[in-house]
Amino acid sequence: MIISLRRLFDHRNIFYSIIGLFAISALYVQVADVISGGPIAIAGTRTEQKVVALTFDHSWGNKYTPPILDTLKTNNIKCTFFIMGPWSKKFPEVAQRMVQDGHEIASHGYRHENYGDMSPEWVKEDISKAHEQIKEVTGVEPRLLRPPNGHYSQKSLQVTDELGYKTIIWNVDSLDWKNPGRDVIVDRVMKRLKPGAIILMHASDTPVQTADALPILIEKIKAEGYTFVTVGELLEKCSEKGIQRH
Repeated sequence: MIISLRRLFDHRNIFYSIIGLFAISALYVQVADVISGGPIAIAGTRTEQKVVALTFDHSWGNKYTPPILDTLKTNNIKCTFFIMGPWSKKFPEVAQRMVQDGHEIASHGYRHENYGDMSPEWVKEDISKAHEQIKEVTGVEPRLLRPPNGHYSQKSLQVTDELGYKTIIWNVDSLDWKNPGRDVIVDRVMKRLKPGAIILMHASDTPVQTADALPILIEKIKAEGYTFVTVGELLEKCSEKGIQRH
């Protein structure tokens, strides 16, 4: 198709609109390139392998942690625990058992506040404090981090990356912290299950139904032909088609 410049100039409003659209499009591409090239929050992986990563956030209490660990051990399942630094100091024997049972230790930060609302300096301090505490208690230097409440900003992602961490979110949320009922937790996860999923659950004292739901959930996931891996294994061995960003 040949576009007549004379006609475009005769219709100046149309001409300037077209130029404006080209400028906006070019800017959008530049912004998209910057975002895609920077650190990301990981929600899962793209894979045809029937694998899922079971994860637990842990920030306080120890009432339900032992039965959760017992269930995982009975089923020979290794998962990823995102633990807070102060919690690991308060319950060192439990954090150490996680390591001894073969689970992956990751960080949930030092304070339970939204990273996306904080300055880069605050985020850096929070991650660093938790890192030292978790390392002291478990002997492990975590390299995966789940920001409290799954809240982050591009600036907090940058700080996390600079500290050698990957930001891990989820793409299957059990909503167990709402205590909706054992069967509701199980059904919610099963309806959203897919290869490469990262499942969010909690091992703190607030979700009182997680420990009861876990054995049933594990049985149902296995019945669907899935196997369990840690988040680290999911990223390393089960991301042949890429990473799903949050």
